[in-house]
Amino acid sequence: MASLTPAASASSSGLAGERRERPETPLKSSVQEALRLLEEAERRGVALRLLGGLAFYLRCPSAKISGLARTYGDIDVMGRQKESRQIRRLFADLGYAPRERFNALQGFRRLIFEDPENQRRVDVFLDVFEMCHKFDFSERLELDRYTLPLADLLATKLQVVEITAKDMKDAIALLLDHDVGHGGDSPVNGERIASLCAADWGVYRTFTLNLDKLISQAKECGLTGDEQRLVVGRIEQLGGIIEAAPKGRGWRMRASVGDRVRWYQLPEET
Repeated sequence: MASLTPAASASSSGLAGERRERPETPLKSSVQEALRLLEEAERRGVALRLLGGLAFYLRCPSAKISGLARTYGDIDVMGRQKESRQIRRLFADLGYAPRERFNALQGFRRLIFEDPENQRRVDVFLDVFEMCHKFDFSERLELDRYTLPLADLLATKLQVVEITAKDMKDAIALLLDHDVGHGGDSPVNGERIASLCAADWGVYRTFTLNLDKLISQAKECGLTGDEQRLVVGRIEQLGGIIEAAPKGRGWRMRASVGDRVRWYQLPEET
């Protein structure tokens, strides 16, 4: 099970004193609050794993440097649908209010909880992460502590069709700090990302478009020349792994249609 960065470990240990008092209201710091949620879920045996910007902050030291640093507000986590009841109880005990109507209608796949004091919300995706593309992460929750594996975190950014500067900063920080390789022994498992692309031409199309955008963005983030070359090299390596992965007949048929038919969905407003 992978550990967090030293900075993240320090944040976790620094939270220990506050955790002993078991605060019933959310903490002001988004980072400390995310750790409070994850630690309490772990104590209760509930599988919750962080994704979104805060996951990159915890796993990537470069997310804190000028040019890649950004602000963090809401908290996003993955959980298991079969643990929905325990998740609801967890957030109630920790001082959150459920978004009742949304949870009643969508609670089989996603839950939202509100922290009105800090003007923050927590999105809980259950088993499946569905935004511009859909990924089943239900079997990925036990691989790392606190966050999804790095390859899956990167996938959640590469799947954004209308990718933002924040998304690109997170992805660049990850690729600056972590090597890309062919298997599970590499920090970023390129074969995992390639398998998502090989299973769906639409995912391939969005991922490869965004990898090209990352190459351009890496030159605008204040990185040194060596850092730019490192990031670009890892993007190109990942692109090569994606291209080399075998594609099926259905994939090739969809590729022949190309952009003439929309290959993605746009996330619904919540």
